[in-house]
Amino acid sequence: MLDRGLIGRRSEPVWNEVENGAIRRFAAALGIGDPVHHDENHAKAAGHRGLLAPATFPITLRGSLDLERALGLEDRGLVHADQSLELFRPICAGDRIEVIEVIADVAERPGTGGPVDVVVVEDEGRDDQGHLVYRARRTLIVRPPLREA
Repeated sequence: MLDRGLIGRRSEPVWNEVENGAIRRFAAALGIGDPVHHDENHAKAAGHRGLLAPATFPITLRGSLDLERALGLEDRGLVHADQSLELFRPICAGDRIEVIEVIADVAERPGTGGPVDVVVVEDEGRDDQGHLVYRARRTLIVRPPLREA
């Protein structure tokens, strides 16, 4: 069982610069062809400050939390089990977003091969003025240590 004392551990804030290329690549990877994600003139004509990031773009933004080191996972792996995202305003190219990650919960749950650890990490992204841009929550399953045969 992971140490529940990890709950509340926060990353140092990290500024993420939202760039045209990152938006274009993310939209293309998702198969989104809407020109507001690919053509700056079209995005501005639609009333945006620059290229509009797809709504799920915040999953690409990170804080400085090194989960593997924080959780002591040298011989264990993580499985991404769930993700939720709450967007408070559109994200556009040129935005600077400060991200802080927090370990919100650590618990043990039954698994098919025995108990597994579950870790919930919450992220917050704020703009230059300190306004909340998004809040994300991801649930990770920590795999048991590898056993030698």
